[in-house]
Parts: sequence; C-alpha cells; structure tokens
Amino acid sequence: MHVESKIRKPLITGGKTLRDVSNDISVRVEEKPSLSWLAALGVSLLTLGVGAYAVYRTLWDGIGMWGLNKTVGWAWDITNFVWWVGIGHAGTLISAILLLFRQRWRMSINRAAEAMTIFAVICAAMFPLLHMGRLWLGFMWALPLPNTYGSLWVNFASPLLWDVFAISTYFSVSLVFWYIGLIPDFATIRDRAKNAGRKISAFVYGALSFGWDGAAKTWSRYETVSLVLAGLATPLVLSVHTIVSMDFATSVIPGWHTTIFPPYFVAGAIFSGFAMVLTLLIITRKVYNLEDYITIKHLELMNIVIIVTGSIVGIAYLTELFMAWYSGVEYEQYAFYNRVTGPYWWAYWSMMTCNVISPQLFWFKKIRTNIAATFIISIIVNIGMWFERFVIIVTSLHRDYLPSSWAMFYPTFYDVGMYLFSFGFFFTAYLLFSKYFPVINMAEVKSILKSTGEKIKTTK
Repeated sequence: MHVESKIRKPLITGGKTLRDVSNDISVRVEEKPSLSWLAALGVSLLTLGVGAYAVYRTLWDGIGMWGLNKTVGWAWDITNFVWWVGIGHAGTLISAILLLFRQRWRMSINRAAEAMTIFAVICAAMFPLLHMGRLWLGFMWALPLPNTYGSLWVNFASPLLWDVFAISTYFSVSLVFWYIGLIPDFATIRDRAKNAGRKISAFVYGALSFGWDGAAKTWSRYETVSLVLAGLATPLVLSVHTIVSMDFATSVIPGWHTTIFPPYFVAGAIFSGFAMVLTLLIITRKVYNLEDYITIKHLELMNIVIIVTGSIVGIAYLTELFMAWYSGVEYEQYAFYNRVTGPYWWAYWSMMTCNVISPQLFWFKKIRTNIAATFIISIIVNIGMWFERFVIIVTSLHRDYLPSSWAMFYPTFYDVGMYLFSFGFFFTAYLLFSKYFPVINMAEVKSILKSTGEKIKTTK
C-alpha cells in the first residue's frame, strides 16, 4: 500500500467524507442569497451603471471623450485591454498545464480560476471594440477590402485584428473547458434537487447537465475530452499574450521595438493572473466557509508561482534597461531614461515597487502562509501590472521623435468610467457564478479523498 509522507500537508482538511463534499459545496447553490452577497452585488451593479454611462457617451460622442491626443493615440483603453488579457491567463494555466502535469492542488481552485478567465477575456475584448469608435461601422473598416475597388493589397486594416483571432480562439477553448468541467457537478445538484422536490432547480440543472448519468463510459469520455482540451489550451496560454505583445514589438517606436516582449508579457500575464486568483479565492473561501477545501497549502503554492513569475518580470525590466544602454541608439536610450526620470517617473517606480519588490516578501514562509499579507500583496501586484501596461504604452508614445509632437496624457472621467464598467461587469459576473454554480469542482475534489494517502492523513 502506498502511503504519502506525513510531512506533506493534506490538500483537504477537516476529515471530510464524499457526502460532506457534495453537501458543503451544493448548499451554497441551494440556499437563499445572503445579505453580504446581495450588498456586494449591489455595489457591483452600481459600478456597472456608472461605467455604462461612460460607455454610452463614448459610443454616442466618439473616443474624443477620452483624454487621447495626436501623440498619445493609445492610453487607458489599450492599457486596460492588455491588463485584462493578462489576468485571464491564470485560469487556463491552472486548468490545462497543471492538469497535464497531474498536479492535484489545482482541483480546489481551477473552477474559480476558469470562471475568472472567461469574465476577464470578455472585459478585455470590450476595449479594442470601443477603441474602434463607431462600433457599428468598425467591422466594415477592419475587414480587408475586396479588389473590386481597384488595385489594392488585400490586407487587414489594423494589427489589433491578430488579437481578435487569438482572443476568440482562447475564449472558445476556455469556455468549453470550463463548461465540461461543470457538467458532473450540475448533475449532482440536479439529483439533490429531485430528492428535495425542487422541480424548477431540477429542470434547470438537468438541462445544464445534458443528461449526465455517471456511468463508467461517461467518465472515461469526460477525462479524454478534458485531456484533449488541456492539450489545445496549453499552447494558447503562451500564444495569446505573445500575439498581444507583437502589437508593440513589430513597431519601430523606441521602447516597443524589442524581441523580449513575448516571453516578458507571458510571464507578466501569469504573474497578474495568479494574483487575481488569490484575491478572489481568499474572499470566496471566507464568505462561503470553504477553508477546508481552499487551504493555506493552496495559497502557499500559488504564492510560490508568483515569486517565480515576479522574478522573471524583474529580470525583464532590468534586461530592457541594459539593452537600451548597450544598443547605443540615442532614441532608445532616451525612451528609457525618460521612463525612469521623466514626467511619468511615478508610474515607473510604482511598477518596479509593486512587481519586483513586493513579491520577494513571499520568500519568507510566515508571509507566504499569512492570509492577510497574501491578500494585500496580490492586490499590490495587480496594481503594479496595470502600471506596467501604462508605462509601456503611454511613456513610449508621449515623447515622439519631434519635440513639437511631445504631449502629456491626462485621463478624463470617461477613461475612468470605462475602467469602472469593466470592473462592474467582472465582479457582477463572478458573484452570479459563485452563487448559482458550484465554485469548487466536486468531482475532482472527491478523487483526492479517494486516494490512500489522504485517507490516512485525515483519519489519524
């Protein structure tokens, strides 16, 4: 008989049985919404409403409502776009790559991370669409013109179209992956609703479960599909943010024209994504009393990933500075000198402090296993990653080759309102998901309890 080391902490605490798992997670779906949940939903909807006004004014009056000018044509819109895409990376990484490597610690957190991915990608997709201005005409101008109009190169009008293909593929695979993982849990809630005589719930979750019967053949197909989708999603984790980074890297603007962008952006995306997962999970485990399923062990392992990716991001920042100095190119050197000491110096040093210094605190086990410290640092990291996108975009644009083209960017209410709209949508969607869908994968968590090592640790 195989017995795990006693040194290794159990992934599920509290001596839970299979029945306890079903009951603890399903009851959150079955019971009435709590006052705290309703209050949080109210705040999210209020934020969404304020942001919706900014979206309406932007669509009606155009992107001239933003603080853009002739020099700075990309600012908060593309900053927010890249930031939200980055946040969406952790979900698929936790689900796909860790599934292929058979890491069991992912099983309690993958559901919430996948949902976060779906909502973050929707938030990201909103910004390029609104940036097109007259959205209802945008598709006409973005698509290549046929040669009936004369001797034209059949080409797409914007490099952001690469992102459309990448993100739509990423979104489709992530959505299917997420939903297939939900089907066995929907069937569990359906059966519980039938036994309790709740006909409407039984009908709704029965429809969502697609007639899941729990047979051995059904489970075999479920596992096969999960592995196939994980294999498809794994390269997408690397490719999506690589394509986003090429929007910048293929230009000749100093500060953008660098080959380090693809790996640097991918590492930063995983970095910010894990930080957002931590932020959401710490709140979720507390509100829904899931401390036995999302343990300190899970938080510690995610903090270790943040240490690694944060260190890679820090090396990338220093590499950028070194390459600018080593290149001997006057314009490249000035671009980075201006970032560090120019009018936006506060954004650069905020980025360095939040992204490079703060994650290094996780080297200390006391901080790494402290929930309050983890929560604060996860928020700091996401603030820092937003500043990183802002620094890359705005500080590279606001000083052109001609001093006559130098300009500053100042955000307007509508820039901020668009950002609030994305937050309002994200948290509204996550709150609805956490209430009406099982927030932890019951089927996979049960497989942990069935293992010999976990049984021994929980019974002793």
